[in-house]
Amino acid sequence: MAGDWLGSIVSINCGDTLGMYQGRVSAVDQLSQTISLTQPFHNGVKCLVPEVTFRAGDIVELKILELPVDSRRQTNNQFPENTTGMTTDYINGTAKQRPIETSNAQNIPRRSDARSNDTVGTSPQPCSKSYVDRHSEGVNQPKNFRRRHNSWSSSSRYPNQVTPKKSGPKNGQMKARDDECFGEDLEEIPDTDFDFEGNLALFDKAAVFEEIDTHERKSGGGTGSVPKSRGTPSDRAPTYRHDENILESEPIVYRRIIVPQPGGKEFCTDSGLVVPSISYVLHKKLLSVAEKHGLSVEKRLEMAGICASQMALTLLGGPNRLNPKNVHQRPTVAFLCGPHIKGAQGISCGRHLANHDVDIILFLPNFMKMLEPVTNELNLFCQTEGKQVSNVKDLPDCPVDLVINCLDCHENAFLRDQPWYRAAVEWANQNRAPVLNIDPPVTDQGQGIHAKWSLELGLPLALGEQAGRVYLCDIGIPQKVFREVGITYHSPFGCKFVIPLHSMLE
Repeated sequence: MAGDWLGSIVSINCGDTLGMYQGRVSAVDQLSQTISLTQPFHNGVKCLVPEVTFRAGDIVELKILELPVDSRRQTNNQFPENTTGMTTDYINGTAKQRPIETSNAQNIPRRSDARSNDTVGTSPQPCSKSYVDRHSEGVNQPKNFRRRHNSWSSSSRYPNQVTPKKSGPKNGQMKARDDECFGEDLEEIPDTDFDFEGNLALFDKAAVFEEIDTHERKSGGGTGSVPKSRGTPSDRAPTYRHDENILESEPIVYRRIIVPQPGGKEFCTDSGLVVPSISYVLHKKLLSVAEKHGLSVEKRLEMAGICASQMALTLLGGPNRLNPKNVHQRPTVAFLCGPHIKGAQGISCGRHLANHDVDIILFLPNFMKMLEPVTNELNLFCQTEGKQVSNVKDLPDCPVDLVINCLDCHENAFLRDQPWYRAAVEWANQNRAPVLNIDPPVTDQGQGIHAKWSLELGLPLALGEQAGRVYLCDIGIPQKVFREVGITYHSPFGCKFVIPLHSMLE
């Protein structure tokens, strides 16, 4: 009788300690009360040993999953179709038979009906099902068939299975697992690449958009709705950069400074704003009205010195030249100043540059009597490490980094006839260093210093070609002061205090 169960596929529950085992019955010993399974699976994982033997005392429940072929035929002949399957429970060494607990009474499933039972919902335990599927598929499928185990069903069947670590070269078992994991054969991948350009050429984008627009016009003609504009790229809304304003604003007015007495020349800023030049008479009146409202000469000198020093620091190299790691290459700047307000502006600029670790050489001729602003600025400059000389021979023979010219004055044109003035001009032209003019006059400078840059205050004068490139600095004149002298003024400086000006003829 025990031999009838040989070859059956059974599931043995050995409790929480030993777990679940599945396998094919290879031997049943009634005397020693043992049963042996070949090709066993423990908790859904194939055992390393080919055969496992169980004692009756260790078995809590035994379920027959599949009978051998001969026993199944005999069972089908002896029992009717609706007979409920039996299971054997081993409790304390005593074998008892009871019906299998299922929702509907059915026969023991055949090997060919294993998958149909899954669909109906009467499949056995997950661990038992895994063994039946693996065994039946391995028997019935051809040799070159390969299952894919990267789906949910594969990962959920074996929760306790751990992927072995790869150490050393792959053996046959590892290669088989890789083949199962990574899917189909490489021979099935097509050799030719997909032709994206050819496929895209088949799509007529303009024709499709035209058809859509036609359909929308026909469908929305009676409703008064405006169809969406798709069309060609030229008909679309313009694109904007990250620094452009996308909000619609009022039209830009580029001529926002209007003067009653034009100076005969116009400039424009980098943003396109028009800055007209003014005559020296209007410029002098503007400074006089500003001084009456509180913008004293000392404040104007300080603002002019700061703006000129900022421009000079930029011309000298800025942070690339003036940094703690480059102290051995401190720039040298020579100032040529006269005994007037223009010279005081240069002395103020030299003081600020000296405070920024720039070597300053200040040339100022000796006069018995000088203006009070010049004396005050000179006293402040003497508190710095700058060097003051009164003779042109004391100026350096080697080229300096920058020459700042403040020799000329609007009123005192007779200074050009002085020997010290001619000597200073000759030294500047022979030094071959770039020259920056601060508030130069409009008078003809054919015999003067050839400058590369010129810095104007407030509003520019109509300077000649010898003045070089013109810059404009803000010295803090209020807008109502411009209005009082008849100038319609809107600041062109934006976020800066010194801006370049371009001639409108360029």
